[in-house]
Amino acid sequence: MKNGTKAAFHRKNQLLAALEPDDYAWLEPHLDIVELPRGKVVYQTGESIRYTYFPHDAVVSLVTDLRNGGSVEMAVFGRESVFGFVSALVTRQSFGRYVIQIAGTASRIALERLSKTLEARPAIRRVLFRYSEALLTQTLQTVACNAVHSVEARCCRAILGTRDRTDKDDIPLTHEILAEMLGVQRSTVSSVTSALQRMGLISQGRGTIRITNRVGLEETSCECYHAIRQSFERLLPESRPQTEPRPRPRPAPVRHRNTAR
Repeated sequence: MKNGTKAAFHRKNQLLAALEPDDYAWLEPHLDIVELPRGKVVYQTGESIRYTYFPHDAVVSLVTDLRNGGSVEMAVFGRESVFGFVSALVTRQSFGRYVIQIAGTASRIALERLSKTLEARPAIRRVLFRYSEALLTQTLQTVACNAVHSVEARCCRAILGTRDRTDKDDIPLTHEILAEMLGVQRSTVSSVTSALQRMGLISQGRGTIRITNRVGLEETSCECYHAIRQSFERLLPESRPQTEPRPRPRPAPVRHRNTAR
């Protein structure tokens, strides 16, 4: 793959696209493009984190498994995100289980290399720390949402959030995935999505949900959808035009005087 093609892939991630050309040029040689197939578990709970990932079009859930056999999504990551970074700042162990909910690609970098880069490039450090604050806002808002809002409203939020990360009205979301995202039984998801379909907000196919009324879906969702979206827009920089990075300055050649007698 040519460098220009690699750069186009890397900059599908909004954090990488937001970097100044010189900062991106510093990071780019250490980035690899990897496939993330649906259902793949990238890290198990407590597993040592070796790599950090910047998703392009994949959607990744951070899930905690409960003693009763159930599971609940704690955070979700897409093209606006980086995962395997925040949970590695101190212990370098995974907070939970990172599982690929929607297949796609990502840019991957060794955690050790990223740590050294953050020490050398303050601007990259600022971007990732601002993202960390946005992620914390998302997580706390989701905790509040799960406590007080209906499953129907939370389901609309999850569908809209996934649509924003994929840019597609046809979303490869199964009832099983939605149940894990919402922390409810699969039968509950089936009842809720059937109701949303009767309302004309979505239609369902095999393993796919199509948004047919975006405005109506937003009205049925809780305020948490817009609150989370606005926090990311406030905290994260806009993507920059994909210009070629400036070459690093080279030292001027040293001219030696001829001192021979």
